[in-house]
Amino acid sequence: MEQLRVRLADDMKTAMREKATDRLSTIRMIRAEILTKDKERGNESSEEEILKILQSMVKRRGEAAEQFEKGNRPDLAAKEREEVLVLQGYLPTQMDDETILQAAQSAIGAMGITSIKEMGKVMSVLSKQLAGQAAGARTSRIVKEILTP
Repeated sequence: MEQLRVRLADDMKTAMREKATDRLSTIRMIRAEILTKDKERGNESSEEEILKILQSMVKRRGEAAEQFEKGNRPDLAAKEREEVLVLQGYLPTQMDDETILQAAQSAIGAMGITSIKEMGKVMSVLSKQLAGQAAGARTSRIVKEILTP
């Protein structure tokens, strides 16, 4: 996703000029993660892959913040939550459960799926269709609710 790569580079320059060190470190972390994945794959990550990387980073930061709060480290939890906010700025707006439900019902109907055993097929289609707009766990939960009698 060239646009996102360019946006990250521009935002990094802006953060440097504004001396926004927290934002700058988060953007550098994003770029490093994308570069690592590019090297692992042997080519540039696609838009869908970059969105998955960003979602994974948001999830990890959220989990880390929870752990820091449990460990009575609110300072570190706050830092993780700030990073989540920066990361979310690069993700598309997240869909609400109702919209995910409609997309899931549409996909299930179009594919003629009737059994929970075929959930993987539905998730494969929905993960591409809703890339970056809905977390896989939320989508999975909604599909299970529809397919479970």
